[in-house]
Amino acid sequence: MAKTGALADREAAADHPVVRNIQVVDLKEVLAKGLSDFKEKPSHIVLLVLIYPIVGVLSARLAAGYDILPLVFPLISGFALIGPLAAIGLYELSRRREKGLEVAWKNAFDIRHSPSIGSIIALGALLMVIFLVWLATALAIYELAFGGVAPESVGQFISQVLTTSAGWTLIVVGCGVGFCFAVAVLAISVVSFPMLLDRDVGAVVAIQTSIKAVTVNPVTMAVWGMIVAGSLVVGSIPFFVGLAVVMPVLGHSTWHLYRKVVEH
Repeated sequence: MAKTGALADREAAADHPVVRNIQVVDLKEVLAKGLSDFKEKPSHIVLLVLIYPIVGVLSARLAAGYDILPLVFPLISGFALIGPLAAIGLYELSRRREKGLEVAWKNAFDIRHSPSIGSIIALGALLMVIFLVWLATALAIYELAFGGVAPESVGQFISQVLTTSAGWTLIVVGCGVGFCFAVAVLAISVVSFPMLLDRDVGAVVAIQTSIKAVTVNPVTMAVWGMIVAGSLVVGSIPFFVGLAVVMPVLGHSTWHLYRKVVEH
């Protein structure tokens, strides 16, 4: 019995890797390595990089109709909720470069051969559900604030949001709720997708490790979250074109953040 118990303990330890304590200053190294990956052979990820601006523009265009105009900001901000899933191909490129393997844009799709592909799909589905729940919640907040009346024009919508008490309530409550969604996604995904590419583990173990990484490094992860949010905002301003650089650099950097936080 003692022997069996010891074996179980060893297996549990193997399934749950050690999470390191890192400092905010370590993020500088993480970003530098991510930028190095991007600069090494950027032509290999052109097709991936173009996806993000296109998705952003299409999302904004989808919400251009006045009846769903209130979803423009939730769609744009909510893109960060599925960012960890969208960047999974970039994690794979960084992983291959780290191992000295061939790095070409087609290798980004090698994730389909991962032994943890089932868990990757399951975790990706979870993020999509969270994204859809965020959109529904944002719409519900708008309807509570304005009675569900659709704006008649873009100008009217901007005016009612910025110049009325109901509009400022919408901004405060919406940003507060959105922050909670962002924190939840950061906690469950900050290192879980890279870990699933790197190890043959289940989604539950990956999520538990990710949450532990956040709880062990609350300040550092909070700063990382602000870096990601700020970078996405800056990248989105010039018609989303900046995301062509921001997204791959953040994606590659996330892989190195995983390496920094979780022991090999």
